[in-house]
Amino acid sequence: MKLSNTLLRLRKRLESKAGKAIADYNMIEDGDTVLVCISGGKDSYTLLSLLMALRERAPIAFRLIAMNLDQKQPGFPAGVLPAYLAQIGIDYRIVEQDTYSVVRTKLPAGKTTCSLCSRLRRGVIYRMAKELGANKIALGHHRDDIVHTLFLNLLFGGQLKAMPPKLVTDDGAHVVIRPLSYCAEADIARFARGMAYPIIPCNLCGAQENLQREKVRAMMADWDRRFPGRTEAVFSALQKVVPSHLADHSLFDFKGLRPGVELAAVAGGDSVFDLPRQADWWSGPDAQPIRVLRS
Repeated sequence: MKLSNTLLRLRKRLESKAGKAIADYNMIEDGDTVLVCISGGKDSYTLLSLLMALRERAPIAFRLIAMNLDQKQPGFPAGVLPAYLAQIGIDYRIVEQDTYSVVRTKLPAGKTTCSLCSRLRRGVIYRMAKELGANKIALGHHRDDIVHTLFLNLLFGGQLKAMPPKLVTDDGAHVVIRPLSYCAEADIARFARGMAYPIIPCNLCGAQENLQREKVRAMMADWDRRFPGRTEAVFSALQKVVPSHLADHSLFDFKGLRPGVELAAVAGGDSVFDLPRQADWWSGPDAQPIRVLRS
C-alpha cells in the first residue's frame, strides 16, 4: 500500500524509538531468534512491522518468527492472522490451545480473567519458544503500558515496580523484550489505523470496566488532558531512580549513612531534591533572595 507522507513520518518516528530502545537495552543481538507474539491487536501488528523494517537495515542478522495463540474464543476469526502473516512473508506459527474454556471453568462469573489468562498464555509462549529454538520473546507492550503498570503496583500492590523493557524468564531459558517501550500508545493507534491492520478484538473478558488497570488508564488519561506530558514525565522518572531518596534499605545502606560519607555514594545528597532549571518547566520571575524577618 502507498503510504501518505504523514504516515511515513509517523512510521519513521516509531522505528527510531523502537531502534533506540533495542540499542539502549541490548534487546537483540547477532544470531538471535526472536519469537514475536501476535495477538491481532494494534500493538502487536505495529511491533512486527517495526521489527521487520529494522531487520532490513540492521548491522546484525537475526531471525523473526511470528506466533499467534488461538485461544478458541467463540467467534474468533481464525483465518485472519494466517492470511495476513502469509501475505507479508513472515515465518509464523499458529498455536491452538483452548485456554478460553479453562478460564471460564476456573473463574466464577463476574471475576476478572486477565491474570489467569495471562499465566496460561505465558506457559504456551515459553513452550513454543523452546520448541522453535527462540532465545528472545518480543511482546507488544508500549510506554503507556509500562507507566500504567507502575501505578497499578504502587496503588494496589504496595510495590514500586513497573514493567521492564527486558527481563529473563523465571526458568532462565529466555529473554523477554519490549521494543515498543519508548513508543506512545497514541502514536501506535494512529499508525495502526493508517496501516489498516485487520484488528481482532479480544472478547475473552468483555469490557471488564471494573478492572484496576482500566481505572489507572482513566486516571492517566485525565492527567494527560489537564497537564500534557505527565505520562512522558513518569516514564522518564523510571529511568532516573535515586535509591538514596526512597526507603528500601536493601537497595541503599541507610544504616551506614553518617556525616562525612562521600556524597557520590548517596547520589548527590540533598542536591537530588533540586528541580531542573525553572526555564525548563515554566516561565516565571527569577527566584528572589530569602529575607529573614525579626519579630
